[in-house]
Amino acid sequence: MKQWLENLAVITATFWIGGLWVVGIVAYELFKLIPEAQLAGNIAGQLFQMMAYVGMAASIFLLIQRVYQFGTNALKQGFFWLILLILVLILISHLGINPLLQKFKLEAMPKDVMESVFADRFATWHGISSIAYLLECFLGVFAILKIR
Repeated sequence: MKQWLENLAVITATFWIGGLWVVGIVAYELFKLIPEAQLAGNIAGQLFQMMAYVGMAASIFLLIQRVYQFGTNALKQGFFWLILLILVLILISHLGINPLLQKFKLEAMPKDVMESVFADRFATWHGISSIAYLLECFLGVFAILKIR
């Protein structure tokens, strides 16, 4: 049973971290392919939201699997702490920064947020969110390297 769970953990981590990278690349390309930035942003936002849910589920599974497999020794492993850190970044972004960005968009209506008085604040928080996402991606690579 433990071998099966370990294999599932490797598959889960690979799917999740690979998805983070793919969504980041797709979001970047969307802004080049779709001339209307607001539409590209809405599509990218949906992709990032989907990855946040995947990330929450995958990270919780990986943390539980690690504790099940190694007991309290899981707390001594870099992999455990990398996954926990990524989960914290996801929760901060999804529950803290993204609602703030949505608030700026709604308050700017009917204008595009980047054409409103909220443009500077939106750009700042969007930049912080982007850095957090990129950090998740790079930490994910290290987690994949430490999974076994």
